[in-house]
Amino acid sequence: MATEPLPAVGELRILLAVAREGGFSAAATALGMTQSAVSHSVRTSERKLGAVLFERGRKGATPTAAGEVALGHARRVLRLLEVMGAEVRGAAGGAGGAGTLSGPLRIAAFRSAALHLLPPALERLTARHPGIAPEVRIVREVGRGTAGEVLDGRADLGIATIGTTSPVPPELIGGVLLEEGYALVHPAGHPAPRSLPLVDWVENCTSYTREWWAAQEWLPPATVEAEDDGAVLSMVSTGFGMAVMPELSLIGAPSSVEITDLGTERPTRSVGYVTTPELGGSLAVRALIRELRAQSGRRAG
Repeated sequence: MATEPLPAVGELRILLAVAREGGFSAAATALGMTQSAVSHSVRTSERKLGAVLFERGRKGATPTAAGEVALGHARRVLRLLEVMGAEVRGAAGGAGGAGTLSGPLRIAAFRSAALHLLPPALERLTARHPGIAPEVRIVREVGRGTAGEVLDGRADLGIATIGTTSPVPPELIGGVLLEEGYALVHPAGHPAPRSLPLVDWVENCTSYTREWWAAQEWLPPATVEAEDDGAVLSMVSTGFGMAVMPELSLIGAPSSVEITDLGTERPTRSVGYVTTPELGGSLAVRALIRELRAQSGRRAG
């Protein structure tokens, strides 16, 4: 029995254009094609995959649940082809066959990792491989977070929080880079910092701190939920309240705040990386992971 072939590369590009442009007509204009050709290509892909990929309506085309899955795979497939081309060209042009790394390297990271963990690693990476062009996107580590960006094919590697309650998704591979503890942060010199209102932000209210948080009778419910950890630190520095924050968020904290250790029972979180099994074998991603591990080792030392 003959098996229906999967969508071709050109068909994948058309699917992504329809999703990106929000409709068949707009995708056709962007691709320099006729609308009928785009529609035919999408119908062909739907027949090959056995599912409706877009909801058609007066306002355009919206990916279905099956479409979102197809789009994620399409991005990953096309990205692998780009990586293949870059690595083959690098191997052909490299001295002694050693190869030269070049091209974009797409990274998704939550805010404190993007500010304090990535920069020195990327500085060393690009010094060793000037042809690599890092593209960093800051993604809130809530919901699907940075791992979702990798799964959807929008990032080659994500800096993520990893733990028993937030494990590496089964479709991805990853590893822990560092363990960071939490500390109490309050206005410097305050005589009774634990009496202050609690300031928090949504990314901090995750499952790896929830059990510890619930057991602390001295911690009141958060009075203010700020946009991010930088806003929390700013509020604390002006005397607005206290906060419980992870170490990466406290790098470069102003002298107007005081950081108090919470002892051996303090909560911690694991910060690591996630990538796809295919991209995990690519030269650029492997080189970045090495630099991230080296940077994490320097921090731990």
